[in-house]
Amino acid sequence: MLDYALVILAAFGAGVVDAMVGGGGLVTVPALLTGYPHTSPVLLLGTNKCSSVFGTSVAAWRYSRYVRLEWAWLLPATMVAFCAACLGAWTLTWLAPDFLRKLLPAVLLLVLIYTLNAPQFGLAQMISPYSSRQRWMIALGMATAIGWYDGFFGPGTGSFFIFILVRYLGQDFLHASASAKVLNAATNLATLLVLGLSGAVWWQLGLAMAVANVCGSLLGSALALRHGSALVRKVFIFVVSLLLLKAAWQAYLAPVNAI
Repeated sequence: MLDYALVILAAFGAGVVDAMVGGGGLVTVPALLTGYPHTSPVLLLGTNKCSSVFGTSVAAWRYSRYVRLEWAWLLPATMVAFCAACLGAWTLTWLAPDFLRKLLPAVLLLVLIYTLNAPQFGLAQMISPYSSRQRWMIALGMATAIGWYDGFFGPGTGSFFIFILVRYLGQDFLHASASAKVLNAATNLATLLVLGLSGAVWWQLGLAMAVANVCGSLLGSALALRHGSALVRKVFIFVVSLLLLKAAWQAYLAPVNAI
C-alpha cells in the first residue's frame, strides 16, 4: 500500500514538472521500478504512458486557453508526431534502443551548454529568420524525429520539443512549452495505443496515477502561466541537467539490464 501511495505522489510531482518543461518520466519511471521491482519493465513503461497522456493533454488544453498557439503548423505537426510515435513504438518491438541510450547524454549536454551560454535564450518571442515554408519543414521534421524517438525510447521528449521550438521557430519558453504539450500529448497517446494493444499497460494503476498526474499538471501549467518564460527557463535547465545525469548513469554506469 505504501508503494502505491508513493507512486501516486510521484505521478503528481511528475505532472507539475512535465506541464512546464517535460521530463515527468524522471519522477514516475524510477518510482514504478522501485515500487514494483518484480513487474515487467515494459508493463511499467506502458503504465507510465497511461498516466502521462492524461497530464499532457490537460496541460495542452489549459495552455491553449491562455497562450496563442500557431495552429497552421502545429496541427499538421501533431498529426505527423502521432504517426511517427506509432512507428517508434512498433520499432521497439524488434529493435533495442541501446544505441540511443549511449547517444542521449551527448545530445542533452549540447542542449544544456547552448542554453546556458545564451542568457536571453527563450525569454522573449523572436522573429524567426526562416520563411513560412522553412518553418513548416522544420516543424514537420521535428515532429517526425522526436515523435519516433518518444515511441521508441522517450526520455527528454518534451524538453527536446521545447528546445527546437525556441531555437529554430523563435518561440519563448512559455509558448514553446504550450506547443510542446500538444505535440507530446499526441506522441504519448500513440505510444499508449500501441503498448495497450499489446497488453503492456497496467490499467488500474495507470488510471489512478493519471488522476494525480492531471492534478499536478494543472498546478504546473498554472505556475508557468503566472511566472512566464523566466521560470520555465530555470526549470528547463534544472530538468535537462537531471536528465543528463540520469542518461549518463544509465548509458555508462548502471547494470546492463537497467531501464
